[in-house]
Amino acid sequence: MLLGLAVCCTAPVSGAASTLAALTQQQENSDIGLAGAGSSADIPPRMLDAYKNAVRLIGTKVPRCRGMRWPVLAGIAKVESNHAAGRAIARSGDIRPRIYGVLLNGSGAGGNTSVFTDTDGGKWDGTAEGERAVGPFQFMPATWESTGQDGNKDGVRDPHNADDAALGAATYLCGRGRDLGKAGQLRAAIFQYNHSNEYVANVTKWIDQYTAAARSGGGAGLTGLKGKARTVLRAALAQRGVPYSWGGGTASGPSRGLCCSPSGKSGSSITGFDCSGLTTYAFARAGISLPRTAAAQAGRGRRIPASAGQGALQPGDLVFFGYIPGRDSTIYHVGIYVGGGRMINAARPGTAVRFEPVDAMPGYAGGARLL
Repeated sequence: MLLGLAVCCTAPVSGAASTLAALTQQQENSDIGLAGAGSSADIPPRMLDAYKNAVRLIGTKVPRCRGMRWPVLAGIAKVESNHAAGRAIARSGDIRPRIYGVLLNGSGAGGNTSVFTDTDGGKWDGTAEGERAVGPFQFMPATWESTGQDGNKDGVRDPHNADDAALGAATYLCGRGRDLGKAGQLRAAIFQYNHSNEYVANVTKWIDQYTAAARSGGGAGLTGLKGKARTVLRAALAQRGVPYSWGGGTASGPSRGLCCSPSGKSGSSITGFDCSGLTTYAFARAGISLPRTAAAQAGRGRRIPASAGQGALQPGDLVFFGYIPGRDSTIYHVGIYVGGGRMINAARPGTAVRFEPVDAMPGYAGGARLL
């Protein structure tokens, strides 16, 4: 199969069809067990500040609450909105564009089968036709009216503000005075947030991962980094958990992709990134424009040959993988090196933006330094 270079990451050349088939199978096999653990690295700094601010203030809202920690709030927000991924978060905490859930009109969209009549006249959810969840913590408007808080002390309780939403979520989880340091009470709080055992398990998984990361220093890969390298990595790390979409991603953020990948997977209904879409976005945050495909990106900056080994890579370098050694035109994948033998990348259909070992991909083809 031949694919145009103007489309996505993978762009096999004539005569490489058998190599493509073999490597595609290797990639699919290597995917087992490689999902990266969560850490503060995938949380936009402004959102993390909001979670920590809510922990500081919760005692003034629910004095009897115990055990509230930022990983608890991060676990909820990870599942509800992926920490407002793809949105701009102002210094004030305002999130734009606003985050809206599906209209809960019983249509079945998003698994919804119940009808919720309008309670806010569209004040928070932008429609008077019914109800939909709002903000990074996905509050129902009626719940927000009874639970919402003014976390940034600007006189407004706004579920589309990171500080307000985080403090509102902390208040809701604490109830009348839970001890969230106890597993049973934490589970009850999460279940109250969403009456689903699967939801509880998913949120708990992220809480555990964020807690472990916090205890180990975060594992963010940003320690000691400054300037554009830090900007690029921070931008890429903030997209962790965003789904892979073949052809998805622009300099502005995640987008719907195209049809179809070498394995026949379409990105046309998925908002996310493919490998070169992620790198295009991350480097754009540092003011660096990249061409759209992995093979073309290999022609930018100072090339680091594969023969130099992975030890020649520095955090912020592009890292490439190709079908045929020494032929950049056969490069099919790109990631961003974070150090310690790891990269952040959008790997393949069915996965999400995440950390992976550089060795997880076959055909290491060196890197490029643009920073």
